[in-house]
This record gives sequence, C-alpha cells and structure tokens, in this order.
Amino acid sequence: MSSFVTYPITRRAVAFALIGVVSLAVLLVWPAREIAALPSGHFGAVSGTARVIDGDTIAVDGRNVRLEGIDAPEHGQTCGRRFFGTWQCGTASARALSELVAGRIVTCESRGDDKYGRMLGICFVDGHDINATMVREGYAWAFVKYSDTYVHEEREAREERAGIWSGQSEPAWVYREKRWSGAEYSAPSGCAIKGNITSYGRIYYMPWNPRYASVKIEDRKGERWFCSEAEAIAGGWRPAVVQ
Repeated sequence: MSSFVTYPITRRAVAFALIGVVSLAVLLVWPAREIAALPSGHFGAVSGTARVIDGDTIAVDGRNVRLEGIDAPEHGQTCGRRFFGTWQCGTASARALSELVAGRIVTCESRGDDKYGRMLGICFVDGHDINATMVREGYAWAFVKYSDTYVHEEREAREERAGIWSGQSEPAWVYREKRWSGAEYSAPSGCAIKGNITSYGRIYYMPWNPRYASVKIEDRKGERWFCSEAEAIAGGWRPAVVQ
C-alpha cells in the first residue's frame, strides 16, 4: 500500500492559492521604487475630514498627507502684486485649502511616503482633485523637481495671472532654502529646527515659520534643536500648524 494519502481540494484551498497568485502578480508589475516607498499597511487610501497644516499638507484619518506634485507658499511668505505692493500668499494658500476641505470628506490616494513619513497623496473632495485646484487657482506651484503632474494647471494659472502669478513671487523651495541658510549660522551645529514644548505638546518650528524668531529654546524644559524634520518626527515632535 502506498504511504501517500490524498486529500480532496477544498474551495478554501483554491481561494488561498488564487490570493497567492494575485499577490505575486502585483509584486511583479508594481514598480520597485513604489514598493520601497510604501511601508507595510500604507497601500491604498485614507478618507475622512481634514485638518490643514499648511498650504500643501493636511492631516486625514490620523495621517499627515503631503499633497503630491505641488508646493505652496510657506505661512508668512509674501508675494508681489501685479503693479505694486505685496500680499500674504502663504496665509492665503492655507486659507484656500481650508475652504476646499472644510466640512467635507477628503479622500487621498497614496503615492508612497516621503522621507518624513508623510503620505504623498492625490486628494479629492466630491471627485475633484484638490492638488490640481490649488495650482490652477494660483495658490501653489507645480513641484516639477519631483513631479510634472500639474504643469498644465500651472500654465493656465500663469496665463491668467492667478494668485502667485499676479506679480513677482519666489518659489517656496527657494524661500525655504534662503531661510534655512540664514538660520543655520546661529543655530547649534547648524541644526536650525526649534523643538518647543507647549500646552499643545511637542511642536517643532522651521526657520520659515513666522513665529520662529520668537520661539526660545529652554534646555531645562527638555526643549531642543533638530537637524532635520525626520529627526524631530522620529523623536515624537510634530510640526507647528498654521493658525
């Protein structure tokens, strides 16, 4: 008599086999760089009401979401008007985003995570791409260093002289670089991010935050300086929210 015993193939076994085949297929066709950028459990989307952190970052369902493909003026940044004067384009950008998401369900599709652990997301309200809306209405630049998704919307905004295109304006990435360069000279070891402890918790301030100059670091309270946002976040600190 043969020592091998045969078992009937059940529906459950077939189902598990199919799941395995599908999973393997996904891994084979999904770009390797995308898989590397998406930690376990971060595939898919998040959905819920949103809290605005700044003109290109929101918090949804417990996750900070960086609007992928765009870069908005920093809070406190000013832009030129068409003929003369300036306007608070950073504040206006955050306010415009707040109006887009206020009281609505926001759904963000993941495009991976950035180096700070934030989801890079394409976000929608009532089926409308709010990343695209921010660029088209002149409240953000297409972040072409990382993505060309919204270059068409930026072209439209520029032609219509909308928002940041109504006069001379400095791209947000240039604005940040200049303020970081200025702050790191006086910061310990060039670590220019201020970690402040408040009644709201552990908050960190970047050099381009309008409150940055007024924030004092008191070592005895456990406050400290950080060299990078990733370091601050890993230590349990969170970014200052636009007020």
